[in-house]
Amino acid sequence: MKKVVLVLGGGPDAEREVSLVSSRGVADALAAGGTYDVNYVVIDRPRASELAAMRGDVVFPVLHGPFGEGGGLQDLLAKGGRPFVGCGPHAARIAMDKMASKLAAASLGVRTAAAHVLNEGDGACPMPLPVVVKPVHEGSSVGVHICRDEAQWAVACEAVSNERRSGLRRAYMVEAGVLGGSEITVGVLDGKALPIIRIVPSVGFYDYEAKYNRDDTKYEPNPALPPGVGAEVQNAAEALARRIGVRHLCRVDFLLDREGRPWFLEVNTMPGFTSHSLLPMAAHAAGLDFPMLAERLVGMAIRDGLT
Repeated sequence: MKKVVLVLGGGPDAEREVSLVSSRGVADALAAGGTYDVNYVVIDRPRASELAAMRGDVVFPVLHGPFGEGGGLQDLLAKGGRPFVGCGPHAARIAMDKMASKLAAASLGVRTAAAHVLNEGDGACPMPLPVVVKPVHEGSSVGVHICRDEAQWAVACEAVSNERRSGLRRAYMVEAGVLGGSEITVGVLDGKALPIIRIVPSVGFYDYEAKYNRDDTKYEPNPALPPGVGAEVQNAAEALARRIGVRHLCRVDFLLDREGRPWFLEVNTMPGFTSHSLLPMAAHAAGLDFPMLAERLVGMAIRDGLT
């Protein structure tokens, strides 16, 4: 009898719509592969008893954001006793926290831009412009503001203040801007780096629209990079995944400055699985189509159990 994979999508976070597309893609890929039966369930913020009642021998939680990817759901899954794809709770929390993941990178000697937690009471920007203001615990460029001058800094601070007044209380950080270069990403599958992908948005910033809705963003697998940079970022991605304790998969993003030097940006422990998503693209460049990738990840979860 085939094992049943419980594929979860949705969640309560800002990236819910992306998760719905990603999770449907994973469910369809597993169904196409034929090795497993699939039970696809859309969730919000379930209780442990609700999760336990959902049919499945293995769980593939394709959620993005603080609850679905940042430890809350992983706590429930770990207590539930079934194997699941992705990080355990502790690693999920570190990776979702951009400040904590930057500290982990710095401890390994991986180049990363200086950053501060945003304190709205400070008024003036705590470091020279340009800077990037962004939530500490979000992904998909949600809530990101690029500030090249004082006017843009004021707009960003006002947007954060308006969020707080509306009841949405997110911690924000201010990061020194690494502008003028390009963005590259390294998928890590079972501890090994996948081919590098360079992202070439048609607009100046690889924002939410460019990631998920626009069709004019270009992606370059195995791009030409300055000597040594490819090996540097792949080694850094693998080392950072080990330091944080990532299981099964992650995607590590870097910015290249004008001199071609890579700067660590963030770790995503449950990357997107949409038609625009980078980890499936990198896996394809390594010879793994989408069904093969999905089945391999389920196999890793079964192999590792709850370790």
